Order: sequence, then C-alpha cells, then structure tokens
Amino acid sequence: MPSGTLRIGVLAGEASGDILGSRVLAALREQCDELIVEGIGGPLMEAQGLQSMFPMDRLSVMGFVEPLKRLPELLRIRRTVFEHFRDNPPDLFLGIDAPDFNLTLERKLKAHGVKTAHLVSPSVWAWRQRRIHKIKRSVDLMLCLFPFETRIYEEHDVPVRFVGHPLADELPDRADAAAARNDLNLPAQGKILALLPGSRGGEVRMLAPVFLQAARLLWQLNPQLSFVLPAANQAREAELRKLLTQQPDLPVTLISGRSRVVMAAADAILLASGTATLEAALVKRPMVVAYRMAALSWWLVLRLAITPFAALPNVLSGRALVPELLQDGATAEAMAASAEPLLEGGEAAQKQVSAFDDIHATLRRDYAHRAAEALLELARG
Repeated sequence: MPSGTLRIGVLAGEASGDILGSRVLAALREQCDELIVEGIGGPLMEAQGLQSMFPMDRLSVMGFVEPLKRLPELLRIRRTVFEHFRDNPPDLFLGIDAPDFNLTLERKLKAHGVKTAHLVSPSVWAWRQRRIHKIKRSVDLMLCLFPFETRIYEEHDVPVRFVGHPLADELPDRADAAAARNDLNLPAQGKILALLPGSRGGEVRMLAPVFLQAARLLWQLNPQLSFVLPAANQAREAELRKLLTQQPDLPVTLISGRSRVVMAAADAILLASGTATLEAALVKRPMVVAYRMAALSWWLVLRLAITPFAALPNVLSGRALVPELLQDGATAEAMAASAEPLLEGGEAAQKQVSAFDDIHATLRRDYAHRAAEALLELARG
C-alpha cells in the first residue's frame, strides 16, 4: 500500500539513464502517497514528475576532448546541484550511471548527511578496481544490473543490491523471426546474418569493412545467404551506404535504426563488443563478437583489464560461450569461420541459445520494483 511522502534527488546524464530512472520513479510513485523529484534528467523522468534543474543534454558529452572543453560548465552544474541538495536535503539522492560526474557529487552529499544510492555499477569488475574505495566513500547503496557485480562490493563492505536488468523484463522469451522479417520487408525464406559493427564512428570505420569482407566470404560459400545491416543514426547510415557502394553485388539490406528487430530477423549475428551483445543474447540469436581499436588503446586495455572476457554473454556465463575475435584476431576469415556453423543452426548455435535462456532467467527480476523497494528501505531505514 502507498504510504508517506518521499522527496528524492536524481541525476542522469544521458538517454539510457533517463530510461532507467523513469521506470524506477514510476515504481516509487506506486508506493508513495506523494513523490517529489528534483535534479537532472530527460523527458521520460520529467514525465514522472522530475523538476529538472538543467537540460540533461548539457551533461551528455563523450570522448576525451569534449568534456575538457565543457569542464567549467560541467563543474558549475555539479556545484549548483550539490549546493541545492546540501541546503535542502532530500530523503535520498540517486545518481544514475555517469560515474565520473555522479560519484563526486554523491561523496560530497553523503559527507553532509544525505543518504546516497547509485544505479548501474561502474565496471570495477573489469578494470580500475581501486575505484571501489571512492565508491565506498560515496554511496550508501549500490544498485547493480548484473549478479556478478555484487561480489566486489560485498568484499569491500559496500551495501549492494542486484536488481536485475530492465531489458530482461522487457523482452519475451522468444523473438518472432517471421514477424521481424515481415516488418523489415526481408525474405521470409533463406538464411540471414545480421551485421552490427557498432554505433560510434570509430567502431564503424574499424569494423564495418571487415564485417563486409566476412559477409562476402560467407556469401561465396552460400549464395542463398543474405545480410541485414542496421545504422545507429544518420551519420552512421551515410558511412555505411558509402561502404556498400564498393560492393554493389553483395546482398545487404541497410536499415535505419531498429537494431533489435534486425537481430530478431536474423539466424545469427556478427557484432561489435558492447551492450548490444546482451540484447542479442536476450533476443536468443547466436553470435560472433568482434572488436578492434587503436593500437595505443588496445595496449592500455591489455594492461588494465582484469577480466578474461570482453563480451557480456561470456562474462555472465563465466565461460567462453560466444566467440570473441579481438584486435589482430578480428579478421574476415576468422569471422566467417566462426559464423558459418551458427548459421546452420546446429549444436554450436543451440549451445549458445540454451545458455542465453539461463541468462535471461537470471536477469529477469522485475528491475524497477526491486530498485524502488531497495531505495525506500534506504530512505526510511
């Protein structure tokens, strides 16, 4: 039963955080007579009653150079938010992702007696483990989307709760391939390989040409095979369209966005390492994961990484479930050789799909309500 008034501060710095936060706010609203929300967020959280102090897009900066250019503005925004909640303490403050921005804000608020929580664990399990000490000084509660993330917090006596992943709640047990193909006007019959070389310009430049080379090798083996390639945005679409003009005979359908439908329409997926690998697993399509980066960045990753796996399905299952082709190993020949048995739908594909079912069951935990319950316990404890 709803009870009491809850006043919380929240801060999300980008669209993904706005999605995560809006669902938690909706669940909190069900459990409170009145929910008062202040801070920074986007339109989805504003629809749940957030009074945003600044436009969220002022925080949405990427890369290394752009944040430095905007540093004075970013520091001013953080100082303003801190002073507001220091002088008008909420029942709790929730930082959503954006750890470089939020953890410092949370640490300062916690030092002034405000209860703090953070949603989406930084990747301390993968690299820069020493950040755990800063996190411990910053948060009263860490909300994790993945179960394996809780171990390092428990080892360092940081209160932590695994709340599940919203995608696992949202996606059905089985995606309808026939409906997806019909939706995208793709052939109802024949094998289809989805190609997802990433959403960032650097990823597309590094991976898309090799993905298309791998596609050609597979097509030569099976002329009935076709390919579908989603573009994350208009800039990526222009880059991919230019690449495709160099291979006009290759049967590739370029799609604007709609990557999830593209995945559902495919028999197998060749994709860049990243969060899309989790979505592919929850859509239950066998995959090959590849990644390339600049030589210096790769050198740093090799020295900083403390996990043996790059792809989330492998991290979640704790084993080499899906092929990972990284850096020099990300060749067209290796991609084609790894994808070919998956397209056949035999034992290799079935092993992946069976494991994906287990991952889905593990992550489906009614994320929004579990997170809301944990936050209410913190606020009222």
